[in-house]
Amino acid sequence: MPDPLAGTPAPRDRLEHVPRLVAAYYDLTPEPDVASHKVAFGTSGHRGRSLEHSFNEAHVIAIATAIAEIRSEEGVAGPLVLGADTHALSEPAFRTAISVFLAAGVPVLVDADLGFVPTPVVSHAILTRNVDRAGPACDGVVITPSHNPPGDGGIKYNPPHGGPAGSDLTRRIERRANALLSSGVSEVARVSMRDAFDHPLCTRVDLAGAYIDDLQNVIDMDAVAHAGLKLGVDPMGGAAVSMWPRIAERYGVDLTVVNPIIDPAFSFMRLDHDGKVRMDCSSPYAMAGLVDLADRFDVAFGNDPDVDRHGIVAGGGLMNPNHYLAAAAEYLLTQRPDWRHDAALAKTVVTTRMLDRIATAHQRPLREVPVGFKWFVDGLLDGSTGFAAEESAGASLLRRDGTVWTTDKDGIALALLAAEMTAVTGTNPAEAYRSLEAQHGAPVYRRTDAPADAQQRAALANLDASAVTTRELAGEAIEHVLTHAPDGGAPLGGLKVATANGWFAARPSGTEPIYKIYAESFLGEAHVDRLLDEARALVAATFA
Repeated sequence: MPDPLAGTPAPRDRLEHVPRLVAAYYDLTPEPDVASHKVAFGTSGHRGRSLEHSFNEAHVIAIATAIAEIRSEEGVAGPLVLGADTHALSEPAFRTAISVFLAAGVPVLVDADLGFVPTPVVSHAILTRNVDRAGPACDGVVITPSHNPPGDGGIKYNPPHGGPAGSDLTRRIERRANALLSSGVSEVARVSMRDAFDHPLCTRVDLAGAYIDDLQNVIDMDAVAHAGLKLGVDPMGGAAVSMWPRIAERYGVDLTVVNPIIDPAFSFMRLDHDGKVRMDCSSPYAMAGLVDLADRFDVAFGNDPDVDRHGIVAGGGLMNPNHYLAAAAEYLLTQRPDWRHDAALAKTVVTTRMLDRIATAHQRPLREVPVGFKWFVDGLLDGSTGFAAEESAGASLLRRDGTVWTTDKDGIALALLAAEMTAVTGTNPAEAYRSLEAQHGAPVYRRTDAPADAQQRAALANLDASAVTTRELAGEAIEHVLTHAPDGGAPLGGLKVATANGWFAARPSGTEPIYKIYAESFLGEAHVDRLLDEARALVAATFA
């Protein structure tokens, strides 16, 4: 059940004490022998809390040093694009990181006004400097814990391909950073912040401006402007706050920023389902403020703090992320004639099967990969993947000419795509999705959690398909039991079981004593309930 205050303005007693968070960043030191204090790269970088000894200055010094060393080993000699979002710990971590990078001899590109730089802008900057250029390769770092609560901090590395670093690379960064934590980081050289922004290796660039000017090559901005749509956006206090007015002015669109406030406590937020402040633009509770204004706009949208996610308000409410991804995929396969005729749809294993049916209808390949946007990078780079999507409201797409745009999630482009869809077709994405249901069926999608100790989570992550001995799931014959991705064969770190009209997937949490269960049915609510019940029983049997 949701918290009684879910969807209501955050009361003062649920807000973070920002000065205490920042003081703890500097004052608390991780203990290298405590597992929860170590550097741990998940699907998108290292995240933690300063008050819990898991995101402190020592962590950022160690990670930045590891990145500087490993990029050198990899022959990456060009500038490093350094971005950051609006979380309270992002500014101190940004300053720590740049002081380490400059002292290590790494040339750094930062925003011209030292403002916030979102994830998609960093990916775009890396790619536009590396594609068709013969100079030294460029890479990037983003200081962000994404949509996590205000008390969290995070840092992630994007190598020269512009997307999230792969597993081998993150393991190397993680190992080296933890070795540095063990030996102590007090001897790591750093440039004084008095000198950092005037340092000869530090260059200020209008990174956002270059991205904004280029948007017309991925989204039909002329169509949006000429349609005269009324657009609304809630940046949710994130790194795109200053970008949206510039986009509106540059392309002449009628766009209202409903909330221009930046506040590291995110005191303007509505509480999420569990009563926490969380800037999740895919949550109807967190997005309730924008949904309340839906009747003022033809289409409205929101982003999380580092702007790699999108939330689309159309048809009077917040669209389910899977529904919007399906509507976007259908539109793109009919409105991008310059893409390769075999450009695939790509999705993670826990994303809606509606994409499978759309791909089949358009005779396009479908690529199904493990959770994590890093698995989409190669296809986006070479144009063989046209649209890459994950169920947590993250996606990217090719430019209109079929070449690479970003290889990380892009919440701005996906938000503006909703406006383009409405402008070109006269139908908003919610209406478009209802048409898809009429063609392909109406799936019901759920995600829930179940308890699992460390041993059980490890067993689930390393499960072999032969462990599933039953032949039926929720009344249907099992067609597939997957522990490796259909595209590329990489381990899923869990299990997926599929029938003709339903499926479930189970994955262990990397940070909590639970595993996550995802399920989808084309046969209705009762069937998805049965899928979830049988999934729990099946996974429990593998633990025995």
